Amino acid sequence: MVTAPTAEDASTGIVTIASSHSGATTTERLQAMIRERGLTLFACIDFSGDAERVGLALPFSQLLIFGNPKAGTPLMQRAPTSALDLPLKVLIHEDANGHTWLSFNSTEYLRQRHSLPDDLMKPIGAVAALVDAAAR
Repeated sequence: MVTAPTAEDASTGIVTIASSHSGATTTERLQAMIRERGLTLFACIDFSGDAERVGLALPFSQLLIFGNPKAGTPLMQRAPTSALDLPLKVLIHEDANGHTWLSFNSTEYLRQRHSLPDDLMKPIGAVAALVDAAAR
């Protein structure tokens, strides 16, 4: 079991947390939690699978793209550029030692980047708790 604290790089706004599970299991857990919460899973991009199909090697790496139009639309109405970062994305990736990590943009980074008010950020602020639950 990997037990590393949550790390946020303030310069990039990227939050990375360790998972207690393999990449595949973490992805399955997060997908199930997304659906259980009534969110839309728009896509799962399998970077490592795509690399393998062209004869290249890449440790497990998948990107889940998900959200809720009721939460995202008001953000895009206020700041159309927020659509560059929405829907939400979580990268599940394994390092060279086989440890699994989940990375995503912090809510504060998105708020600052697009000059959005705190009240509009509350619905998407739950991404951290969702990712944390999938990692446990």
